[in-house]
Amino acid sequence: MKYEFIKRENLKEKPHGELGFGKYFTDYMFSMDYTDQVGWHDVKILPYGDVNLNPATMVLHYAQETFEGLKAYRGADGKVYLFRPEMNARRFINSNKRMCMPIVPEDLFIGAIEELVKVEEAWIPEKEGESLYIRPFMFANETSVGVHVAKTYKFLIIASPVGAYYPQGIDPVKIYVEDEYVRASPGGTGFVKCGGNYAASLIGQAKAEELGYTQVLWLDGVHRRYVEEVGSMNAMFVIDGKVITAPIEGTVLPGVTRDSILKLLEEYGYEVVEKHLSIDELIEAARSKKLTEAFGTGTAAVISPIGELYYKGEKVQVNDFKTGNLTHRLYKDLTDIQWAKVEDKYAWRREVK
Repeated sequence: MKYEFIKRENLKEKPHGELGFGKYFTDYMFSMDYTDQVGWHDVKILPYGDVNLNPATMVLHYAQETFEGLKAYRGADGKVYLFRPEMNARRFINSNKRMCMPIVPEDLFIGAIEELVKVEEAWIPEKEGESLYIRPFMFANETSVGVHVAKTYKFLIIASPVGAYYPQGIDPVKIYVEDEYVRASPGGTGFVKCGGNYAASLIGQAKAEELGYTQVLWLDGVHRRYVEEVGSMNAMFVIDGKVITAPIEGTVLPGVTRDSILKLLEEYGYEVVEKHLSIDELIEAARSKKLTEAFGTGTAAVISPIGELYYKGEKVQVNDFKTGNLTHRLYKDLTDIQWAKVEDKYAWRREVK
């Protein structure tokens, strides 16, 4: 890939101690611009810094914006890897199509990430469980306050060294079931990774936090009855030995980690059922102890066990608020692949050379 490299005068001091999530950012970022007449151009890696926007920039008014999230890992063999970046690239293409935005071709998307990671390799943490979180995103930067599809866009990639998404790590989290507000509806943008979906979910998150819960489990937007996903993760439930998760039908994000976990479960010999699971059925399964494990899956948290559900004033625990054996196994097997501790028989790792 050809790009202009603009060198930073002074490099930042790298963080020490606990990294948290999304608190620190590397020295550089990737940038390129799009116009209808030219296509993608002005490709740069430049010092991380502010982006100047005119007050009439369209994204500020009409929210034409998409993003992705993936990680770079320092493998046990000392090499640097990405995990299934082609899936992020394809999801980004689908998101942009839905938002009437130009696509970034798969090879360009992955190439841009690899070039930035090579420049920022020294920022990839080496401690257990730490990685370099990568955030590609695009927004409409045309100056106009008329409602229409924008003609110009900016694509950026920033990177952040991170630790665990949840401070409690692989310990169970408490989940609030939201039945008043809606995250996504059929025909909408539920399958799209765009800021508007997350903005719409914040009111549920605020309610959950007021009650002492970590995350929100959203129900479907039509009946307010069927379980869909947690705010930042896909959700899976082990009931009577079967793993049940919501189907990908336009209202649930097609998660990269979700797809990887389903493949591992298939190899373990579990029956996986993608179906519309009612919240009443889920709560009854928890009451009767038929729900033996529950967990969320996502790039940021990897796997997060669910230890308690709160619905309509009732609290039900899962597996006595302990992390189950299957959850532990999935977490270990997936992270062992990501950090190159075991053979990658699925060809999920992509070495950054």
